[in-house]
Amino acid sequence: MDELNELGSKIWLGNDLAAWTKALLQFLLWFTVLPIVKRFVTGRLNKLDPDAPHAFLELVLALLKRTTRSFLVVVATFLALKWLVVPDRVERWIDGILLFFLWLQVAMWGTATVRFFIDRRVLMDTRDAKDGSASLSILKFIGVTAVWVFAFLLLLANLGVDITALIAGLGVGGIAIALAVQNVLGDLLASLAIALDKPFKVGDFLNLGQEMGTVEYIGIKSTRLRSLSGEQIIISNADLLGARVRNFGRMFERRVVLNIGIIYETPREKIRAVPGILADAIRSQDKTRFDRAHFVSYGDFSLNFEAVYYVLDPAYNLHADIQQAINLRIHEEFEKRAIEFAYPTVLQYNKNAPDGPAA
Repeated sequence: MDELNELGSKIWLGNDLAAWTKALLQFLLWFTVLPIVKRFVTGRLNKLDPDAPHAFLELVLALLKRTTRSFLVVVATFLALKWLVVPDRVERWIDGILLFFLWLQVAMWGTATVRFFIDRRVLMDTRDAKDGSASLSILKFIGVTAVWVFAFLLLLANLGVDITALIAGLGVGGIAIALAVQNVLGDLLASLAIALDKPFKVGDFLNLGQEMGTVEYIGIKSTRLRSLSGEQIIISNADLLGARVRNFGRMFERRVVLNIGIIYETPREKIRAVPGILADAIRSQDKTRFDRAHFVSYGDFSLNFEAVYYVLDPAYNLHADIQQAINLRIHEEFEKRAIEFAYPTVLQYNKNAPDGPAA
């Protein structure tokens, strides 16, 4: 009994047996509980319905998967050390090790967060455009790099290192590099703006004034279009972002204006019938919505009519087929009613001059 009392009162490294026992039990408790909790929560989150909207829970799952076993050991060690009296020199070494693993874990959580949000955006782009954006991959690289640099600087600051000069050096170096590659950097930032704002996507047909084509690829420095005549058009992202772009890929329906002229000699009853003929010809086609038809003006050689309708599908080939069918129907109806189309004509009136006095 005296030996047990002597053993219990004995001091090891500044702590008695009771303190060491409490610290060991605390370490074993947290080292056992934390992995079990992590495994339980991860298992429950893995069973979530993939079609249900739960982005926050998916982010939590991604962070849990990036939580390392060494970090859990560090947490258990930190909580166990609360029961011990540690010399200052040893405590500084332990704090340094704990801070290293802490900021390592923070960097892993940061990279997991960056990857999670960018991968979700890439998945949305893939569903919409059948192709991921290279700009988002660059954004992921920049984001991950920034997270690691930020974590490294904070680790140094927590260890007592003066990082003011280092930050100033990085700032000056960054400015020098930015000035050296400002053209490339401008295209890169424009590429990121296109990827995030998405004014167009792969597959859209663009009209840039003198250039027209279908978007084939959105790169880091340039965007490639395939023109109607077959050649590839390559435009820098900075120029493309600063241009006035007409995106036909976002067209949901096509507005069509139909103009027809008939001759002036047409009787008034037939003139009144023309708007109805145009309306019937348009309504006879599927995927069209009639708007209006009117006798709008007197032309130089024709009575002018205007009809407006919408094709409910943006496909140009369908629009051409419908326009052709409407034109044939109008031609047939005009032929039945003996209504003549107008075309540029010149009427000459010859009048014989009176005979002059006989010579």
